[in-house]
Amino acid sequence: MATDSLELKHVGAPVSRRRKRSPRSRPRLGFAGLGWIGRNRMEALARSGLVDIVALADSVPDTIRDAARHLPAAALLSSFEELLSVEMDGVVIATPSALHAAQAEQALERGLAVFCQKPLGRNEAETARVIETARRKDRLLGVDLSYRFITCLRELHALCRGGELGEIYAADLMFHNAYGPDKPWFYDQKLSGGGCVIDLGIHLVDLALWNLGFPEVKKVTSHLFSQGKPWHADSGQVEDYAVATLNLENGATIRLACSWKLPAGCDAIITGSFFGTKGGAAFRNLDGSFYDFEAERFRGTTRQKLSCFLEQWGGRAAVHWAEQLAGGGDFAPEIETLRRVAAALDAIYQNA
Repeated sequence: MATDSLELKHVGAPVSRRRKRSPRSRPRLGFAGLGWIGRNRMEALARSGLVDIVALADSVPDTIRDAARHLPAAALLSSFEELLSVEMDGVVIATPSALHAAQAEQALERGLAVFCQKPLGRNEAETARVIETARRKDRLLGVDLSYRFITCLRELHALCRGGELGEIYAADLMFHNAYGPDKPWFYDQKLSGGGCVIDLGIHLVDLALWNLGFPEVKKVTSHLFSQGKPWHADSGQVEDYAVATLNLENGATIRLACSWKLPAGCDAIITGSFFGTKGGAAFRNLDGSFYDFEAERFRGTTRQKLSCFLEQWGGRAAVHWAEQLAGGGDFAPEIETLRRVAAALDAIYQNA
């Protein structure tokens, strides 16, 4: 069954016309959640030299002590509520997904900028609520959609948005992971919001819509599976394999596939192809890597490699947010596009 039109609308009042904040040379940051991803983003921001890390919060004492080894001046805290009592300019959230929306709202209401791991919310309603809070409080809100910051994917994006490929009418994207998450909460639908679609598919939907200029999604069809059986919303399980087709307002079609624990013959398969009236372009991971990529431009039967490097790109979204925060930290309207991504994910689940 097709969805109704997934229309993107602004909610509530426009951003208040406040006096622009004075830039701060080194914003003070706190971190909530110091598992692998939180620790990685913390280290990337520390290396950047853009910020002062003043507080760390995690419910596991050994985790926080280990993360703080090179941060002797940081306050070590056991709860998000304690973290919010610290004087700081922004907070980085890398806690379980069920906590993201509420914690982001709490921080924004306190006047703090927020950088949050994906997903910002478990559905479009939660996502929209956080974005509206950021808009109302006029505070910077960022989400860790890190694949946008890979050099060759940014070059591919420039081709798509600059018209080099002509009118893009088709995109195919895939993210298969031979492993699954190692935290139990990922497999609890109430805590995670879903399985591989919200964990991996969010990157595919975001990359596809980003390269196409975030057109409206008009119709979605999807098939989801759990342990080889068709997935149902009332099953109490999360999906571990998904395929979906998104038909867009401009007539283009996006096809997506993602999975956990697929016998892929390597650690991961991550690819994306975009085809237009003047040519095509594609990216793929190298040798099953989660981190190394290449991209090419296609003209008929010929291909040209785009600029790509072996690089540490994982923390670049966080560093970009820190640069914006150092420049004042006011609400950045581009975060509104995340609502369209969240609505598309909702439709994939609803139409399975």
